[in-house]
Amino acid sequence: MPILSPTSHALVTGGGRGIGRAIAAALSQAGCTVTVLGRNRETLQGLVSAGIAQAIAVADVADPHAVNEAIARAAERQPIDILVANAGAAESAPFAKSDAAMFRRMLDVNLMGVVHSAQAVLRPMVQRKSGRIVAVASTAGLKGYAYVSAYSAAKHAVIGLVKSLALEVASSGVTVNAVCPGFTDTDLVSGSLDLIMSKTGRSREEAIAELTKHNPQGRLVTPEEVADAVVWLCGTGAGAITGQAIVVAGGEI
Repeated sequence: MPILSPTSHALVTGGGRGIGRAIAAALSQAGCTVTVLGRNRETLQGLVSAGIAQAIAVADVADPHAVNEAIARAAERQPIDILVANAGAAESAPFAKSDAAMFRRMLDVNLMGVVHSAQAVLRPMVQRKSGRIVAVASTAGLKGYAYVSAYSAAKHAVIGLVKSLALEVASSGVTVNAVCPGFTDTDLVSGSLDLIMSKTGRSREEAIAELTKHNPQGRLVTPEEVADAVVWLCGTGAGAITGQAIVVAGGEI
C-alpha cells in the first residue's frame, strides 16, 4: 500500500531498537524520510549509518521541552507527516510494592511521551489537513496482567487518549490510532524473561513458554509484524481508520 505521500517525513520515537527500529526500517523501505528520536545518540546514529533512518533527534520523551525542541528541529528540515509514538518502558512488581514513583515513571514515559510528541506535531498536520499519528500501546492497554499494574494503567490511558484525540481531529484529515502488540521478541521482553528466570529458577525456554501461553499461536510476536501494521495505518488506503486499537498478538485479544 502506498504511504501517505511519496515524500512523507516520518518521526519514530524510541526508534533505536526493538519495535521502533523495525518500524523505522519498514517506513524507510516504504519510501519515507525517517527521523528516529531517542536518548542514545550513538545508537540512533548507527541507524543512519545502516540506512534504516535518514536523521536523528535526541530527547527523552518524558521531557516536554526537550521533545518540543527536537521535533521542531526535525520539522524545520521537512514537515512531519507521520508520527509513530513508540517510546515506552515497563516495570514489574506486585501492586503492594508498586509505589507512587513507579506509577509516575510509567505514566511519564508511556502516556506523557505520547502526549508530548503528539502535541509537537499535531497543529501543523491539522493546518495541512493531512497526517498520521500512531501510538504503539500494548495488549496491556486492553486487558490486565498481574504484576504490571502501573504499566497496564499507563497503556490503558494511551488507548483512551487515542480514541479521544481521533474524535477531535476526525474532520481534519489526520488519523490517530494505536497498535497493540502482545509479547514481542525485543530487548524489553528479554528483560522480562531474565526476571522470570531469576525469581522462579526456570530455564529460558520455560520462561518463554510462560509468556507465550497468552498467545494462541504459542509464540512471541516479531517486531516486523508490528511494523507492518504501523505501515498499513500510514498508507493512503487507511484514511477511514481512526480511533482504533489494532491488536498484533496472535489472537490473544
